[in-house]
This record gives sequence, C-alpha cells and structure tokens, in this order.
Amino acid sequence: MKLNQILIISLQSLKSNRLRTALTILGVVVGIFSIIVIMTILTMLQNSIDEGLSSLSKNTFQIQKNDNVIGGGPRMRDRSRKDITVEEGERLKDMLTQAKYIGVEQWQFGIVVKYGNKETNPNISVAGINTDAMRTNDWNVQEGRDFRESDINHSANVCLIFQPIVEKLFPNSNPIGKEIRVDGRTMRVIGIIEPQTALFGQSRDNYVIVPITTWQSMYGKYGRSVNITVMSQSKDDYNQVIETATGYMRTIRKVAPGEPNDFYIFSNESMIEQTDQITGPIKLIALAISLIALIAAGVGIMNIMLVSVTERTREIGIRKALGARKLWILIQFLFEAIILCLLGGILGILIGVGIGNFAGSFLNAQTAVPWDWVLIGLTICVAVGVIFGTYPAYKASNLDPIEALRYE
Repeated sequence: MKLNQILIISLQSLKSNRLRTALTILGVVVGIFSIIVIMTILTMLQNSIDEGLSSLSKNTFQIQKNDNVIGGGPRMRDRSRKDITVEEGERLKDMLTQAKYIGVEQWQFGIVVKYGNKETNPNISVAGINTDAMRTNDWNVQEGRDFRESDINHSANVCLIFQPIVEKLFPNSNPIGKEIRVDGRTMRVIGIIEPQTALFGQSRDNYVIVPITTWQSMYGKYGRSVNITVMSQSKDDYNQVIETATGYMRTIRKVAPGEPNDFYIFSNESMIEQTDQITGPIKLIALAISLIALIAAGVGIMNIMLVSVTERTREIGIRKALGARKLWILIQFLFEAIILCLLGGILGILIGVGIGNFAGSFLNAQTAVPWDWVLIGLTICVAVGVIFGTYPAYKASNLDPIEALRYE
C-alpha cells in the first residue's frame, strides 16, 4: 500500500466516528490554546515595546536617579539618593568628550495647555531641555525652527509642540508664532515636532518642549532630578561610552569605591532585560500548564485508540487475511493519532491567536502571531500523537488474523 492510501483510510475511519473524534480533538485544543493565547498576548506586548524603544534614539542611553519599570513608574525609589542636577550634566558633558551629544531634561506631568477659549486635557507633559536633548530624544522639527543656545541662555518663553496639541488648539490655523498658555505661562510656539512611535498604542506626542532654564523658572531649579541623555558616536563605542560615563558620574557624585551607583543607567537593552524578567516566568508557567493539558489529552487519545482497536478487531483481521502487513496497520493507526493531534493543534492555535489578539487589543498592543510558538505547538502535537498512538497502533498490528476474524 502507498502512504496516501493509508492516509485516506485513516481519515475515513475518523470521519465515520465523528463524535468520538471531536471529543478527542477537544482535549488537544485546550492544551494548545492555553499556551498560544498567552504567547500571543506576550508577543503583542513585546512588539509594542520594541517599537516604543525609539523613545531613546540609536546608540543612546539615559542616566537617571531611580530605576524605572516598563510603563514609567519607579520600581524602587531610594530616597537617600541625591537628585541629579543640571550642573552635574554639564560637568559630564565637559568630561565625556567621546560622546556625540549629551542632553539634560526635566519633566512636569499633568498640565493644561490653553489657546484662547480652547484647552487640552490635563495630560500634557512639559519637558525642559538643552539643545542636545533634541538629538538624544530623536525629536525632529517638522515645521518652524529648533531651540537655539540663546533661547537656553536667556530663558526664552518659547516652546515646541507636538501634533496632537496642534490639532486640539489650532484645528484650522498654523500655530507657528502664536502664543499659548503652558501651565499658566505665556509661551510663543516656534516649531512643531515630528510624530513619535506609539508605545502600547498610547501616544507619546502629548508633550510641550521648553528651554530647561525656562522650565526651571516655572517649577524651580531644585527638588526635581534631571535626566541626562547620552548618545555615542556609533554602535561600536556604545558600551565603552556607557562604562566611561558611569565612571565619570561616580566621580562627579563622589561615590566611594566599592559602593553601588547612586544613579541608574536606562537604555534599550535595560528595557529588554526588564521585559524578559517579566515574560520569562510567564512563558514557563504557560508551557508547563500546556504540557500537563496535552499529556492528559494524550492519555485520552491512547484510550480512544485502544477502544477503536477493540471495535475494529474484525476489520483488522479481514485486512490481514487479505494480505495487509503489520507495518501498514501500525502506520494507519499511528496516522489516526497524529491527525487527531494536528487537527486539535490547528484549532487550538486559531482560537488562541484570535482570543489572544482580542485580549491584547485592550492593552492597545498591535496584532501579532507568535510564529515560533505556533511551530513549537504543532511539533508538540505530532510528538503527542506519536508517543500516545504508538502502543494502540502496535497492538492493532500484532493482532492474530484468525483470532481477529473470530472476534464478535
């Protein structure tokens, strides 16, 4: 017999016992679904994080007071740490000549921007920066002009805004040269910044950018830690610049030898590490649950196949009497077990990807398919079919044809 003939016979056998086939498949569906749905959600989140890593441009890292988790909130605030100051940023800029740009920035969150009788929601952030911070944050002026050193030196009441603010306050006019109220302070708009990539589907364009000296005249020079953003010349010297900057910052902040850093280096790599620390255990748990469910499904398949062998004893005897070899019988029953697992696996994958994307949409993450786990799931299905289908197939192939023909 040819393999395609054995395959057709296996499919016909499964089709003739539809209810039993459906119930057997259901166990595999549950096992594969449980892992695919979780991996789909994690893949969506991972993709959103990767796209959002553009918050720091290429070859750029940030020195900040505290360690931050993904999403912005501090994982652990060390109140004994001193705030990082603009002066420390300037000293680092003088010392770290290997860097391409060194920016300093301070932030105020949750303010309202007004123009005439229009105003934004109280979710706008105000960033005070120096000129280099425009480069390290990859903020590019789409229309108008950038900050000049004179704007920084003279605490000019000028600002750069993003497109959502333009759409809210200036739906039918050009904002360049217009005066807006930023948290009660009158500012002249000198430029519009290009849109930024969203993170978790959330806009990162709800910002107003002002000179850092202007920011400090609004909110105070001290009491708010400064973030220092550093861009290396290239990818090749990136790690070396991080190490050198760390050493200089320890010197600037008078950290004693042997003592831990009293600042945190935030980079794209550190965010990836944080993501892996969160998603790694979840993936292992999901895999363990799925394997348990698939083992249970495999035991069910073995039982169903053994029942099938018993019910079809006479059929097997007739086929052997007509010349069917042991190998053909074994392959037929093994095919049936593998087909059951693959059908269950495909259904579980489709349902898991669908529900996973639906659940991930509530997190504003982009649609994704975890192709690596799809392949792993299908491989596991085949393995389960082979492992738990081998014994019933072996038992069927070794039936004595005479005894099988006499079976009632």
